[in-house]
Amino acid sequence: MTSTDAPEVIVDQPAAHVDPALPPGPAVAHRPPLFQRVAAEFVGTALLVAVVVGSGIQATELTPDVGLELLANSLATVFGLGILILLLGPVSGAHFNPVVTLADWWTGRRTEGGLAARDIAAYVPAQVGGAIAGAVLADAMFGKQLVQWSTHDRSAGHLLLGEVVATAGLVFLIFGLAKKDQLRFAPVAVASYIGAAYWFTSSTSFANPAVAIGRAFTNTFAGIKPSSLPGFIGMELVGGVVGLALVALVFGYRSNNGEAGRE
Repeated sequence: MTSTDAPEVIVDQPAAHVDPALPPGPAVAHRPPLFQRVAAEFVGTALLVAVVVGSGIQATELTPDVGLELLANSLATVFGLGILILLLGPVSGAHFNPVVTLADWWTGRRTEGGLAARDIAAYVPAQVGGAIAGAVLADAMFGKQLVQWSTHDRSAGHLLLGEVVATAGLVFLIFGLAKKDQLRFAPVAVASYIGAAYWFTSSTSFANPAVAIGRAFTNTFAGIKPSSLPGFIGMELVGGVVGLALVALVFGYRSNNGEAGRE
């Protein structure tokens, strides 16, 4: 609310939208240019997938114990993801995930400074391209064939349910933190959640269409068979919708003037 020079006249102004992955601060007024944000999304997603795939390869070369392999893979992902969010969050929001980008657009579509259609059109291809590049890079670092389609079938129904749960929880966490102005904890909170979801979901928590596509390009521990992608991606999108519904249910919503709305 801002008052004009005329007495007793109050003018409503839309609340500025805060990117859910950005630390608190004047992010909207000083949002970096689109090309920098797209570069951050490409590089961040590439490095994230390189961490996931590379640590999976390393783990399988060090031990035949699948439990230890998953432990090593999840720990590397937790540390890598946390650092990437901390580093790139102030640039692009550190989405690295089309579901998060779409959810951010949806929640901010009626507010000043929310993501526009052109942002989505730039972010999503950068995320997918970065994921593919990261998988190829990981294979190159370990002397594997640069592109080899995964044969790891992940089409079972219980795995698809795991992806709904994993993605819903991720979206619920990120946008719940945004609702409560707690985004300064996002690097630790999001990384911790993904680390936990590696273990409590049957799918080991891909929770990310771009990462899923990238992991189809490597026939290693972290891979996914291309024929399993439609099911995984579809369930991740469903999970995103469920996550936003949970945010609305638990935290309510805010109207355009920033005041709490009623259900």
